[in-house]
Amino acid sequence: MNAEIKDLLPHRTPFLFVDEILKADDEKIIAVHTFTKDEFFFAGHFPQYPVVPGVILIETMAQSGGAGLRKLGKLGGDALFFLATADKVKFRRQVRPGETLRSEVVNLRVSSKMIKQAGMAYVGDELAAQAEWLCLVSPRGE
Repeated sequence: MNAEIKDLLPHRTPFLFVDEILKADDEKIIAVHTFTKDEFFFAGHFPQYPVVPGVILIETMAQSGGAGLRKLGKLGGDALFFLATADKVKFRRQVRPGETLRSEVVNLRVSSKMIKQAGMAYVGDELAAQAEWLCLVSPRGE
């Protein structure tokens, strides 16, 4: 696990879907994750034709956005963020074992209590998924 990501996100294996942040500024957050054949969900989704579940693609984008905000100093180090809504979700392409997903996230609204972001996830130049989501923010333990 990348030490920077470990510092930026509270998530851990097997539910950590950010390998590296390539860019984090006020305009855009870009992060990548390679889905290996050993991901826990491939055993059941689907054994004969493994595909990353759509909800994991949304989670990957949301984790990328949260890690980028923390890297920018816009999300406190002790804050947890919980996915609350997902809107305008579209899945355009299957993501398979061994493929690298690049999440490109923009901040729509960020406050101490909530994060509203939109993202697009690509494999190479192919759009795999897109969504808007809202995360609620709370300090650890609340």
